[in-house]
Amino acid sequence: MPSNYTALPQEKSVELQSQDGDFDDKHTTQIPVSSEPTSLKLLSSNRYSKSENGVDLYDGNNGFSYDDGDDIDDLDIDSYPLIVGGIGKGSGVPGAVFNLTTSIIGAGIMALPATMKVLGLVLGLVLIFVMGILSEISVELLVRFAVHCKAMSYGEVVQHALGRPARILSEICIVLNNAGVLVVYLIIIGDVMSGSAHHVGVFDQVMGTGVWDQRKLVILVVLLIFLAPLCALEKIDSLSLTSAASVALAVVFVVVTCVIAFVKLIEGRIEAPRMTPDFGSKRAILDLLVVIPIMTNAYVCHFNVQPIYNELEGRSPQKMNRVGRVTTVVCVVVYAFTAFSGYLLFGDSTESDILTNFDKDLGIPYSAALNYVVRIGYILHLVLVFPVIHFSLRETVNALVFSTPLSESRRRLFCLTLVLLALIYIGSTMIPNIWAAFKFTGATTAVSLGFIFPTLIALRLNGQGETLTSGEKVFSWIMLVLAVIVGVIGVIGNIYGLRS
Repeated sequence: MPSNYTALPQEKSVELQSQDGDFDDKHTTQIPVSSEPTSLKLLSSNRYSKSENGVDLYDGNNGFSYDDGDDIDDLDIDSYPLIVGGIGKGSGVPGAVFNLTTSIIGAGIMALPATMKVLGLVLGLVLIFVMGILSEISVELLVRFAVHCKAMSYGEVVQHALGRPARILSEICIVLNNAGVLVVYLIIIGDVMSGSAHHVGVFDQVMGTGVWDQRKLVILVVLLIFLAPLCALEKIDSLSLTSAASVALAVVFVVVTCVIAFVKLIEGRIEAPRMTPDFGSKRAILDLLVVIPIMTNAYVCHFNVQPIYNELEGRSPQKMNRVGRVTTVVCVVVYAFTAFSGYLLFGDSTESDILTNFDKDLGIPYSAALNYVVRIGYILHLVLVFPVIHFSLRETVNALVFSTPLSESRRRLFCLTLVLLALIYIGSTMIPNIWAAFKFTGATTAVSLGFIFPTLIALRLNGQGETLTSGEKVFSWIMLVLAVIVGVIGVIGNIYGLRS
């Protein structure tokens, strides 16, 4: 960089008004463009600078500079990324992987052992792998066309491809999906810690009965002390450390569950698991209709992909695809081991929320201590996942209600965070059963966000700067049709199950 460059003060900015005319040979900042009035604004930053005889443009990932020895006609401005929200060092691949992983692994993992009870061990494990692969393919399609459109959010790429009404519908789906998931998190935290009609809570086992038996009070304390400070953070890359911790806690849960299952298997105290689906009862058939949507819900992370991509250091579609593939491998392994070991441990007695099963004697040494490790460890995991999901919810609500980015007003950020947390808390105190909600969100919002919208985007924008191969086009159509069928069957199964 030439030595005559000087840094702009933090509070300053330079705006270059375009004018008709050519560059002179020396000191000018006029940019020849069409007759339409435009301007280029250089915001101050510790990574911006302005020379006396040129303009330096830098996007944080790829730098280029214009000096008076360059030919402005040779510069391809469109090849440089759009800068939104200022310049700064983003998160690396590990941080992005942790954030994306924690947006996937949440309460849905608790239901996977129960899906083995419905599908059988073989079909259940196969579907875990297949759903993971399909989810990653849809994420890569979404990233590919979002970057092409220069979209900064899930809603923006939907609008670019399908129009404003489709964007509003997609954002409503995100709000319903994320709000429902966060309500489920609070309910699980309350049930595990204070107990419910189905199991004894951790506080009851440690301290006996008392004020901590009140689920509403326990949830409120956790919300105010632990969740609110994390949810008040402005940027999702600020949660990289908590995301790493939450992934570690999920791994602890999986390892402990697998060790317990292995010990009991060696001792010969595990019954042979069922390998195929059970068609022996009407209830079993109804469960088959809704179990795939539950698996779909377990993999939905698509609305968080674009915010994570925006804050990825040196971002590119290829780098984000690497993030997505590593994340998929981690999630598939965690899900498969959890579902397998959980079903081996409890067999046909596996509850919809497997944490419920861990309030009983496991029949091995140190059973009580392991029960505490599993339940408390996973509650801590949910506490750390909560703000990642809340970030996407808050951004989506802001886009629906306000016309300016949330980063422009800290007051609005804190007020919106407060309102959303209050509504989520109210929902957690009013909804007694989480599983009917999981089945419906899996068959509606999760299927739409994870598969229907991404494939529609790819098919609609195909040929407009990005072209699908014939194989990709056929695969997109197949995935779209299957997603619609799964959603319709899931909704019908849920409705029929409620009426029954």
